Amino acid sequence: MFSSKDLIQLSARGITREAAEQQMVYFRTGFPPLKIDRAATVEDGIRRLSAGEVQAFGAVFDEKRKSRKLLKFVPASGAATRMFKDLYEFLSSGRESAPVREVFDRLSEFAFYSVLKPLLSRDGDRMRTAETILLAGGLNYGSLPKGMLLFHAYPDGEVRTVIEEHLAEGAEYACCGDGEVHLHFTVSSEHQAGFEALVREKVGKYAERYGVNYHVGFSQQKPSTDTIAAGKDNHPMRNGDGSLLFRPGGHGALLENLNEQYADLIFIKNIDNVVPDHLKSVTVTYKKALAGLLLHLQDTVFDYVRKLRSTPTLDGATTAEIRSFLSKELAFHVPADFEARSPEAQQAYLLQVLNRPIRVCGMVKNEGEPGGGPFWVNNADGSVSLQIAESSQIDMNDAGQRAIVAKSTHFNPVDLVCAVKDADGNPFNLLEYRDPDTGFISVKSKDGAEVKAQELPGLWNGTMARWNTVFAEVPVETFNPVKTLNDLLRPQHR
Repeated sequence: MFSSKDLIQLSARGITREAAEQQMVYFRTGFPPLKIDRAATVEDGIRRLSAGEVQAFGAVFDEKRKSRKLLKFVPASGAATRMFKDLYEFLSSGRESAPVREVFDRLSEFAFYSVLKPLLSRDGDRMRTAETILLAGGLNYGSLPKGMLLFHAYPDGEVRTVIEEHLAEGAEYACCGDGEVHLHFTVSSEHQAGFEALVREKVGKYAERYGVNYHVGFSQQKPSTDTIAAGKDNHPMRNGDGSLLFRPGGHGALLENLNEQYADLIFIKNIDNVVPDHLKSVTVTYKKALAGLLLHLQDTVFDYVRKLRSTPTLDGATTAEIRSFLSKELAFHVPADFEARSPEAQQAYLLQVLNRPIRVCGMVKNEGEPGGGPFWVNNADGSVSLQIAESSQIDMNDAGQRAIVAKSTHFNPVDLVCAVKDADGNPFNLLEYRDPDTGFISVKSKDGAEVKAQELPGLWNGTMARWNTVFAEVPVETFNPVKTLNDLLRPQHR
């Protein structure tokens, strides 16, 4: 299937022949669906923190952060093109939809109006205004990533880009005890220089304002995580010169980038989920609470790991105690045949389960926003644990599975706190805790031809399938994404 030239092309990207052949198998067979057992709810699988717990876990975090390296990790490579879909349609058709009329009627309310106004024609021509917003020669917002766009205007006249809001937010909860704030953004190659220039220009202002030192890093999705595209016949799709056509592997590919970060705790949040300062307090409060809960659980996990390593054979009472902790605190239920195993096999299994990365994921009530949901999942070894799953991972043709999805009450707003070191302080190799059989096939178009693309689910889905996972409810006020230009007119962004 692959020629010698193909193998050279694959090798240049860091893709092995075996990996490429497995990709072609998935095109033919599809990915095995994730078997969900039931929806996670606040009655079964999602912790609802009391006001006292929020305060207490926040205090735990504030104390323990003094000796931890913290990092805020933000996927930021996507272009903002879809955010301007309505304006692009207006440019091509000349027809003003309701969202487009709202944009023009309220143009002066956008944060970017201060830089747009000097570029506008005096006749107020709406077509030219749209071009000035979207195209090169104007703001060029249709080609820029969201992180570089002006999102918020402040009463004193200050306007901020998205990345500036992440700098401000990072100082509030991702500041280490020594006053250092570490942030990492994954960006596309064509925009990294622009991001770096923007940070150089702005970072001093926020460092002085918050009394911190910033360390801002950038990385790009690795070519080795790209996947071969296929045609209808499930054979490799090729470019005009005969070379293999590749497609990006999706958010899940960023596990490689995450795995290269060195930190004790990593906060993960999407680039467009930011709010102005006067609305940040809820986000900061719950970020600290989630992190404190994670550190509280990690302390117990480490105690049990050390006990499992140092004790030749656990007594039945200690085994039962650890099982109870797994079930009640880490939402992990051992396989049905656990009792039949020897004491040594039970001890080895418990150590294997505990000695993993841990994440606490904020979950908000489902109010119609798209996103993966929290579910109990049946694992291959017979255990049951919590995972975030998207509909693309689930067999929606199965009436039983579809009924479970319909009962889901919450969804994932990408609000994660991750502990990625073991009891000895060594970083886990996160690549060992993903599910390689997780993914989905999507159909794209190239030059009028149907192209099959293979994508990993989000970084927080199959790529973290074998982490210990805890779900905690967070207020919907912590989730304020900007999917369309009109979203910036919502009260949450004013």
